[in-house]
Amino acid sequence: MKLYIAEKPSLGRAIADALPKPHKKHDGYIEVANGDCVSWCIGHLLEQAEPDDYDERYKKWQLEHLPIVPEQWQLKAKPKTRKQLTILKKLIKQASTLVHAGDPDREGQLLVDEVIEQAKISKAKKQGIQRLLISDLNLAAVKKALSSMHSNREFIPLSVSALARSRADWLFGMNLTRAYTLAGQKAGFGNVLSVGRVQTPILGLVVNRDTEIANFISKPFYEVLASLVTPEKQVFKAKWVPSKACEPYQDEEGRVLNKALAENVASRITNQTGEVTSLEQKQKKQSAPLPYNLSALQIDAAKAFGMAAQQVLDICQTLYERHKLITYPRSDNRYLPKEHHLDAPSILKAIATNDGQKVELVNGANTKQRSKCFNDAKVAAHHAIVPTAKQLKSASLAKDEAKVYQLICRHYLIQFYPDYIYNETKAEVTIAGGLFKANAKQEVSLGFKVLMGKSELKEEATLPYLEKGMDLVCTQGDVVEKLTSPPAHFTDATLLSAMTGISRYVKDPHIKKILKDTDGLGTEATRAGIIELLFKRRFLKREGKTIKATETGLALISVLPEGLASPDLTAKWEASLGSIAQQAMSYQQFLQPLLVELEGFVMQAANCDSHVFSKLPQTPPKKRFAKRSKKAPFKKSNYKKSSTTV
Repeated sequence: MKLYIAEKPSLGRAIADALPKPHKKHDGYIEVANGDCVSWCIGHLLEQAEPDDYDERYKKWQLEHLPIVPEQWQLKAKPKTRKQLTILKKLIKQASTLVHAGDPDREGQLLVDEVIEQAKISKAKKQGIQRLLISDLNLAAVKKALSSMHSNREFIPLSVSALARSRADWLFGMNLTRAYTLAGQKAGFGNVLSVGRVQTPILGLVVNRDTEIANFISKPFYEVLASLVTPEKQVFKAKWVPSKACEPYQDEEGRVLNKALAENVASRITNQTGEVTSLEQKQKKQSAPLPYNLSALQIDAAKAFGMAAQQVLDICQTLYERHKLITYPRSDNRYLPKEHHLDAPSILKAIATNDGQKVELVNGANTKQRSKCFNDAKVAAHHAIVPTAKQLKSASLAKDEAKVYQLICRHYLIQFYPDYIYNETKAEVTIAGGLFKANAKQEVSLGFKVLMGKSELKEEATLPYLEKGMDLVCTQGDVVEKLTSPPAHFTDATLLSAMTGISRYVKDPHIKKILKDTDGLGTEATRAGIIELLFKRRFLKREGKTIKATETGLALISVLPEGLASPDLTAKWEASLGSIAQQAMSYQQFLQPLLVELEGFVMQAANCDSHVFSKLPQTPPKKRFAKRSKKAPFKKSNYKKSSTTV
């Protein structure tokens, strides 16, 4: 008997639909006509054991126990899905051949591998496990995947990478949460101070932005505009570009802060002649943006509809699992395999049928065109999120589902539209020895932007006919006073953008490079959940569309060492985890230096003076910190909350 193990029931049903009929539905699995079976996990069926599973002493949170480092790591069944684990282990032992059908990512690889490992099968049976990679739940796509399976041994490094991440997050999250919670308790703070490798730097981003805004002092700065007239009496304006000699009067962004200097320039150029000293006129093209990965989709949905990241992910899961209208949604990739181009006509037909985009826009697409998104070299375990060829029999999407589906359809459809074409003119004018610039962009052909609503390029003033060496007259120099403005508070869109482009917030060039080469803070699958976790733990709050740190969030970052509140730690981890997946680093090479670093952080927490916690809101200890019997000084549920592996 061949056993297919899917990550979720929806994927299990999709696999069964592609196998011989008739089917027999059993409790927790499906038997197909030839005797093979399809079963499933329900996400992770196993979880990391808690400290008191290793030693009863750890039920009581005490600094002298830290850091807790298991000698032999243990997994245990999740209580809610224990029954399914029992069914699955029994089937694994009965099967002659196993097919791993976890989701095509690091976590999907691990969660099925760990269940197989728990079943304790023979080495020979383990060697024969096949790997099935599915990113589209429709019948044709599943059949295609079934015809091209891999050996599961090819994915062992990916599984080891996920295991290393899971254990490292447990070590840091559990130990440092206990360490800082106990230190805070000594200072009179009664709540759990949750610390995590990813969640804490995200909180740090928001705290730093809030602090920057709170401390911001607006300053006036000055621009000089020259009103210029051509020999044909056409008028346009050019802006002054300060020379190197003006640097002492400018801020770090090059803005002139000295009003007298600006007024002097305006006075000197009024009623003076000028000359066009440089003229650059080019026709430029802009290609359509690539199809979505999850973060890019979440950012656009937040901008367009004000949707939270978790809401977008939940909608995508429904579109993928229930409606089968999109491909695997937790993807970090924005490219498609070349052979996927053959599916374009049937996908466009589905888009039109499902109201994914207007029929006339679908009809305007050229399916013979092959955009840069069709690139085998850029496709890894999974590809971009795109619509499937599934046609709905009736319009059965909820309002928000339709909005997200239409975004995904649009970003696929524009791959078959021509480039956006515009003319760009850059003119430099010299007046009384000073340099002035004027730019203009005019649309020639909208191309793919027909689908994008408003033009993404801001229209600039049209310039009259100019040529190099042309004499002009400056009739007036005007000083324009402006005020510097603080950065904006984070929103769902900008926080996600900051997480994916975290290298912008790092000064160390080595760390910056690592973060540019990785996916930033968190993964496509975890970012939304981590943001929501910070809200649940009351470290973040919403004010309209803006996201701000709470008093507790601000205070927590103020007491933590910089190494925990910055993205540097994650950068180093992600680089190492990537190396494990590529077999360039071993599990032990990753874990040993991490344990040394952990011990240092625990010592810092233990040696904190009480006064560093003075900014934390003083709250009486909650029940979990009150004296209890020696048997259970803390509720297990409270520990679980503080040991999330993020």
